Amino acid sequence: MTNALATVAVAASALAAVLVLLLILGHVVVQGLPALNPAFFTERPLPPGEVGGGVAPAIVGTLEMLAVGALFGIPLGVGAAIYLSELGRGSLARVVSFTIDLVAGLPSIVIGVFVWAWLVRNVVGQYDGLAGGVALAIIMIPIVARTVQETLRLVPDALREASLALGIPRWKTILRVVLPTASAGVLTGVVLSLARAGGETAPLLLTALGNQFFNLDLLQPMAALPVQIYQYARSPYPDWHTKAWGAALVLITLIGALSALTRWVVGRRMRALSH
Repeated sequence: MTNALATVAVAASALAAVLVLLLILGHVVVQGLPALNPAFFTERPLPPGEVGGGVAPAIVGTLEMLAVGALFGIPLGVGAAIYLSELGRGSLARVVSFTIDLVAGLPSIVIGVFVWAWLVRNVVGQYDGLAGGVALAIIMIPIVARTVQETLRLVPDALREASLALGIPRWKTILRVVLPTASAGVLTGVVLSLARAGGETAPLLLTALGNQFFNLDLLQPMAALPVQIYQYARSPYPDWHTKAWGAALVLITLIGALSALTRWVVGRRMRALSH
């Protein structure tokens, strides 16, 4: 009887977690589908009060700032993970580990304020997409570092010892043996970090600011989907409210596509290793 009750409770908890996600996704899909049309993906936002237009600049800006964030955040996160898992010992490793945990727990708006004070005010001198990308990179680093670190610890020591016994240097063993073996976990960490950074609004409001026009210049204010959603949602115009739901649906679809691609790549990797 106790086992049956525990099984039912655990199953109900799992069902509740899935149900919450399905409710959110269902509501976003129902509210956002009416906004989706060719103009939504190809045109810029129209002036306040006018019906029509789209969020194309925000889609481009989001992808561009995510690319900047990945360019800085992923190598630093993977490097920190390698240090903590393979090389780090003693007080320095503990300091690095504590710092990563501290950054991971910081509210994203604090990161945005820091980048605004440092990069926007004192370096570039204005709101810009580069600062937005740097803020996203800071958010991505601890996620990548922790995920990759735990994955590297799962690699059997026998693989490292076999490589070192053949006279292969430690750095080459890490790059050619350990990292490829843990590639599935590395990809998972990268996607998790991209998904987290892609939905951040507060850091981008303080750094990239937003833009109603197409802009590829990283040193100028840049549009982003989370910022566009925020601006549309707080407006008094019903058409903008619909577009906010549509932009949310696009953002969720983008993150879902990244996750699906990762699962496919990881699945192929696992099947190749099993054979």
